[in-house]
Amino acid sequence: MLVDTQGNLLEVKVTAASSSDKQGAQGLLEPVKDLFSRLKLLWGDSHYGGTLIAWIEEHLGWRVQVVRGLITAKDSSPTREAMAQQEQKCSGGGFQILPRRWVVERSLAWITRWRRLARDHEGLPESSEAFIKLSASRRMLSLLAPSFP
Repeated sequence: MLVDTQGNLLEVKVTAASSSDKQGAQGLLEPVKDLFSRLKLLWGDSHYGGTLIAWIEEHLGWRVQVVRGLITAKDSSPTREAMAQQEQKCSGGGFQILPRRWVVERSLAWITRWRRLARDHEGLPESSEAFIKLSASRRMLSLLAPSFP
């Protein structure tokens, strides 16, 4: 999913589980390059690193900023003590909000409020994409024109 900073859907691409995340991201981003000419920066989690970032910068001209959690990639299985030390170092011992970390996840939660999208019932990826776009459109319309009692 490609969403704006408020979590509103810009584009979605549903692929088979057998395709890689890089292939899915390329299939999502390449067609929208001309639609969003002012787009300069993408945020993504650490899973979308390496060659995908280089591809986006080379082919699309967009910068990618990876949003990382408290535990870095090199600490893939840290001990409890290491996690506590990392947390204290990063957040001063308390809860820390990670900027832009949950924007897409929040958008996914919004669309799964539709009963049909709570489970994967569709046979074709295009059908899933259409229902996701319908759900996001309904949410955006309800923000623009809320119903009155």
